[in-house]
Amino acid sequence: MTESKQETKERILSKGAELVHSRGFNNTGLKDILQASGVPKGSFYFYFENKEAFGLELIDHHMRFFSEHVTPILNREDIPPTQRILGFFAWFKRFFTEHGFAMGCPIGNLCQEMSDLSPAFRDRLSRAMEAIIRPVSKLLSQAREQGELDPGHDPEELACFLVASWQGAMLLMKVEKSARPLEIFEAQARQL
Repeated sequence: MTESKQETKERILSKGAELVHSRGFNNTGLKDILQASGVPKGSFYFYFENKEAFGLELIDHHMRFFSEHVTPILNREDIPPTQRILGFFAWFKRFFTEHGFAMGCPIGNLCQEMSDLSPAFRDRLSRAMEAIIRPVSKLLSQAREQGELDPGHDPEELACFLVASWQGAMLLMKVEKSARPLEIFEAQARQL
């Protein structure tokens, strides 16, 4: 049975995502992506206008992965809001532990590598980061309403702070090759 155009495109995105996540966007060539996905040379432009268009779709690919794995944790109504937020970060901690504390957040990596180089990347990455911060902010609002969070905390600002701190902890995790920075983040987040 032959693959549809969409299935082939998803395979290119999936294999390309693995390469870009481990090597970076600029250090991953089209030849590497096509070879990893088993697509013949020259076929790339049948699926993507150029490498930047591929990169923009790659951001969406990572966000779909995020949504598929983490949104169910954030939406669990049977768990208090702050515990769902901590569960969100714990899921990623397990993911990074299983991957030897390598690679970091694919969205965070792309933010660091591409935000200053491409307005299109910066715009798409900004929307991706907002899509990560928004549900945390929503849960913090619920936590404040339920008395789990100090009423003096602004949920939007605190969500931005937590996500930014988490990104920083992942940078240190990559350098140290250990869970220690993630554990420090988790302990501080619990205190908040």
